Amino acid sequence: MKAAIIILSDPKAGGEEALGRVFNALSAAYDFNQKGEEVTVLFQGAGTRWIGELSKSSHPAHELFDVVKDTVAGVSCGCAEVFGATEEVEKSAFDFIKDNAVPGTAGLPSLHTLASEGYTILSF
Repeated sequence: MKAAIIILSDPKAGGEEALGRVFNALSAAYDFNQKGEEVTVLFQGAGTRWIGELSKSSHPAHELFDVVKDTVAGVSCGCAEVFGATEEVEKSAFDFIKDNAVPGTAGLPSLHTLASEGYTILSF
């Protein structure tokens, strides 16, 4: 079994829903990883803003994020640009993913590629 976890929720949305989504996404990555299954995490859309937030040691999901960092494939390049997260992603040293050459963007992750490689795509 292979899972691709796409984090789309926006930390700037505030409230508990955005935190709940990212926490559950990271928890799912932890679960798959602990069971020895292949899992990859991608930050896309407004979710690219989470990199800066989750990197703060004071963030409630920081410890969990730290445990599953090795499952993070990267961050959507085009989305990071649109949502103002490029600088934080560069500081984090996560890769920019841009294998889907969407016109007018620097590129996004290819969900088609993930699906064709047998990943079940879960979005949060």
